Amino acid sequence: MAGSAETTRKSSSPSRRARPWQGWLIAAGIVLIVAAVFAPRFFPATPDTSPAAATLTPASNSPAINDAPAPGPAPEGMAWIPGGSYWMGDNTFPDAQPEHLVTVDGFWLDKHEVTNAEFAKFVDATGYVTFAEKAPKAEDYPGVPAEKLVAGSIVFTPPTEAVPLGDHFQWWQYVPGACWKHPEGPDSTIEGREDHPAVHVAWVDAKAYADWAGKRLPTEAEWEFAARGGLDRQPFCWGGELLMDGKWQANIWQGNFPNENAQQDGFVRTAPVGKYPANRYGLVDMSGNVWEWCSDWYRPDTYLHPTGKNPVGPEDSFDPQEPGLPKRVQRGGSFLCSDMYCVRYLPGGRGKGEPTSAASHIGFRCAKSTK
Repeated sequence: MAGSAETTRKSSSPSRRARPWQGWLIAAGIVLIVAAVFAPRFFPATPDTSPAAATLTPASNSPAINDAPAPGPAPEGMAWIPGGSYWMGDNTFPDAQPEHLVTVDGFWLDKHEVTNAEFAKFVDATGYVTFAEKAPKAEDYPGVPAEKLVAGSIVFTPPTEAVPLGDHFQWWQYVPGACWKHPEGPDSTIEGREDHPAVHVAWVDAKAYADWAGKRLPTEAEWEFAARGGLDRQPFCWGGELLMDGKWQANIWQGNFPNENAQQDGFVRTAPVGKYPANRYGLVDMSGNVWEWCSDWYRPDTYLHPTGKNPVGPEDSFDPQEPGLPKRVQRGGSFLCSDMYCVRYLPGGRGKGEPTSAASHIGFRCAKSTK
């Protein structure tokens, strides 16, 4: 899925205003939240004919990858990303255009998404409680009965038969008790899935983990540079074809979405990290599996105002689909992406989410600066 916000609840922080209808949403089982969260993610990209899409023709300019070696031994579980210049964006997505040259310095990046085992070590060491595990505060939802204010998160729940693709209520459900330890709800467990990416992780949770680990979340420009692995404007992280030698290269959806997953790649939901080939930089799962948080605020017009070197994103957030609700960037797509309904698992595709939101297809990986 791609391109929208995950919005399960709002903090009482002034930067995250509660909207008047939120209380009704919880009282009604938080059904309409799914509309704001996932509807815009699933519609496939179509060629954009706006002036912005026509302002750039990359011609023969190729990326320039730095040849400087790593500044020292790699931190455990991380890979050296040498940095350089590359064409960032994808003109087939309205919010990822125009394609533009960006330069990033070298940095370290986790080879894979943070796993359940790694997240458990963080929780054991700090006692941290994720947002999905916290009951919504009564002051944020005035008038909502106390029994409706229960902790939980949004879980992909496929229908048993084909449904209209415009009715996303058919496959998303707010599940009380769903969290990183119970991905599908209180009756599920991560036992046997220790090497799967941790999910139901909000941006604030991911940042807390990164701070504890002495790392940070990658910028959107760093993330895309790393995902492309030195390839010049290829449609996929691994090259120009969806399949390589007839084999799937990422954990995405095959079959009729959302009711029939053909599982041609071997997985229904998340896959253990590293089940697919690594890119040139030794990174796995930069496409599919779970969406990954970046540090940047989200705006659909970010690329209209490129900053050139080491961009950190805009100073604030704006999403015309939910004005007034700040969003952070997500990248990489998830196990629910498919060419039938979502193509934002491509390296230039962008996602977005409210910082305290979580869902069963959202995780993260960390970066580390050289200094």
